Amino acid sequence: MSLLVLLPSLVVMCIVLFVVALKLYVVFSMGVCKSTNQLYGKTVIITGPTAGIGKETAIDLAGRGAKVILACRNLSKGNQVKEQIIDATGNDEIMVRELDLASLQSVRQFAADILKTESKIDILINNAGCTLPKKKLTEDELEYQMQTNYFGHFLLTHLLLGVLLTTENSRIINISSSYHTNCKELDISNINFTRPNTGENLLEIYAASKVCNILFTLELSKKLKAMGGSTTVNALHPGAIRTEILVPLGIFMRLGLFLASFFMKTPKQGAQTTIHLAVSDEVANVTGEYFSDCKVARASKLARDECLSKKLWEISEKLVHLGVSEH
Repeated sequence: MSLLVLLPSLVVMCIVLFVVALKLYVVFSMGVCKSTNQLYGKTVIITGPTAGIGKETAIDLAGRGAKVILACRNLSKGNQVKEQIIDATGNDEIMVRELDLASLQSVRQFAADILKTESKIDILINNAGCTLPKKKLTEDELEYQMQTNYFGHFLLTHLLLGVLLTTENSRIINISSSYHTNCKELDISNINFTRPNTGENLLEIYAASKVCNILFTLELSKKLKAMGGSTTVNALHPGAIRTEILVPLGIFMRLGLFLASFFMKTPKQGAQTTIHLAVSDEVANVTGEYFSDCKVARASKLARDECLSKKLWEISEKLVHLGVSEH
């Protein structure tokens, strides 16, 4: 049999071997939380817990014995997930509370309810996020993605900070993304992308919101250190994940992501770094860092700009109308 006849088969075989080898590399290079620490007596709040990595994180932490508060926009879906978590873990200390991050009023109401019912918060996981096909403003006149992914969590953390500070060794975890590196410039004066020809690409806004999550983490860690407490805050990239957040994307982008999904993490795999930051002893005193695959990673130069983080903090306080009593 001539080489020309065998060549197509050899090419196909090489491609298959390459794809398999790449998949194995992806799997074995993934970070996995190895801590077996239990969380009995601990209180956890997770935003966006009804799907994806939020749901997997909730299941894991409930399985470790934590009291888990599911901060959900959709209460019906939240109650369904609550029952699933109880069935999976046997832990019935699962609470569902309404929280719509796209409404500052909802954030304030949620926080007020928590402050009435909870004397301590051990772990706050700012997990919720969204993508939209085009920019739009919320009822608060903030860009929807920016508010859901960043401003809502900024306000929520502020409102709960008093309890977090009085809870020994409490942890704040902010979900970001490696996609933040695609944000090359953050114009604080145009944070809502209202200027013409800005924010037309939905991923431009998404990248900006994820940079903001890291800058927020950086600035908050500095303030926490100055206060001298034991509360830590860290940001993370969960990895490229097959998740419902991709649904609003255009058909061609979804097709491309579908083809790439063979190399993406499952939500359970994607939740590992969040879980690691929530429970591992080795990060108990680590703060102000950016993690990926359960280890410290290097965020973009923009996301490490301390002058920018200070400016972002100041404009964020104004845009969420932070009151004197809320500082």
